[in-house]
Amino acid sequence: MGSPALGIVRLIAYFGWTLLLIPAQALALVLKSPLRYRIPRFYHAVCTRIIGLDLVVRGEMVAEPPVLFTSNHSSYLDITVLGALIPGSFVAKTEVAGWPFFGLLAKLQRTVFVERKARTGAGRQRDDLKARLEAGDNLILFPEGTSSDGNRTLPFKTALFAVASTRVAGRPITVQPVSVTATRLDGLPMGFAFRPFYAWYGNMDLAPHLWQAFCAGRMTVEVEFHAPVTIEAFASRKALGEHCWRAVAHGVSQAVAGRHGVEQAVPMPEHVPAEAAP
Repeated sequence: MGSPALGIVRLIAYFGWTLLLIPAQALALVLKSPLRYRIPRFYHAVCTRIIGLDLVVRGEMVAEPPVLFTSNHSSYLDITVLGALIPGSFVAKTEVAGWPFFGLLAKLQRTVFVERKARTGAGRQRDDLKARLEAGDNLILFPEGTSSDGNRTLPFKTALFAVASTRVAGRPITVQPVSVTATRLDGLPMGFAFRPFYAWYGNMDLAPHLWQAFCAGRMTVEVEFHAPVTIEAFASRKALGEHCWRAVAHGVSQAVAGRHGVEQAVPMPEHVPAEAAP
């Protein structure tokens, strides 16, 4: 399941590749080149190969922007996984902007930083997200507000779901729930014992976990794109957030249990009229 030698090779390749792409993305941002949207996805796609992440994708990603993607969150590796698949920017807590090295990478991908605990700035933060969506950008939101152990999905915080009412071309933006689950290590089911090779949560230190992840073997990560919705099908942003949580939590639980072939519809909230459901 990996070795220190493998970890060294991967670290050298990862940092070498990253240092090569940083000036290219910085220049694209300065010149406002269309490449500023393409480089991050290309960068993350190569990183998945370097780190040894095998992606299994289910469902269909909404291709036409702007889209608000809402996903569960169990690791910094989620950034690489989703960044390789979705052409968009992440929504992250303000502390990330100050992280050495990784804060720079977040800024280069045009991450929107929000202070989740500051109620006084909630309106301004929603305005920032709204402006990016109106400009046609896809945004990737982790509504749990923190990372989990990867075996379950924490309740979604719904304050930022208010941006789902943003209208582009006269219509509310599309919201698509996404489930991300690490399921196998070197072909073997991860289970509770091995999922911490991927999941980074609680009081785990970043550097030791990063080294552990790079030394590990190949990890299979399953990504499921659920049916897209709009806020018009729901009575409130909280109802929308609850629906997205149910869809994501269902996808995670199915992947954790290995029930990939068992398809079950995620029910709409009871108070939503059937004709309003997408």
